[in-house]
Amino acid sequence: MKLLKPSIKYKNQVLEYKKEFIKNHDTLAGTSYLADYDSYEDWMKFVLDNEKENTKHTGVPAHMYLAVREADDKLVGMINIRHTLNEYLYNYGGHIGYSVKRDERRKGYAKEMLKMALKECKKLKISKVLVTCDSNNIASAKTIKSCGGILENEILDGDKLVQRYWIEP
Repeated sequence: MKLLKPSIKYKNQVLEYKKEFIKNHDTLAGTSYLADYDSYEDWMKFVLDNEKENTKHTGVPAHMYLAVREADDKLVGMINIRHTLNEYLYNYGGHIGYSVKRDERRKGYAKEMLKMALKECKKLKISKVLVTCDSNNIASAKTIKSCGGILENEILDGDKLVQRYWIEP
């Protein structure tokens, strides 16, 4: 698998990804607000703008990656790495958000994506990485723990209980 920046080449796969998640009522975690954009090109501009240190969009710079299986060049997941944490991210969102297509789950892709993202965090000199998940997302909790995640606590975000894990990349 490889992590790639969004490009026009993957437009149709990303739009299909979005459509599938919405149809299945899944959360588009780690997709940099993809659900909010009708135009792929506008979303790509947002993603590229958001890499800048003085980002006007989210308040923190971030890199967005497509997780693409090398064997068939198929999009299997998406992952977002936030360089710093604002108050919301510190409490609920963390440094890394990710999602995997439903038919690609339970194949080890989330773990592989998270490991690759942690290497990127190390390059960004993030010494402790916060990764969160809903308390009922057992698969995500297992993935985070398998990559060295240590549970710090659980915190309420509205009616959801969020688990906060720290990882040293």
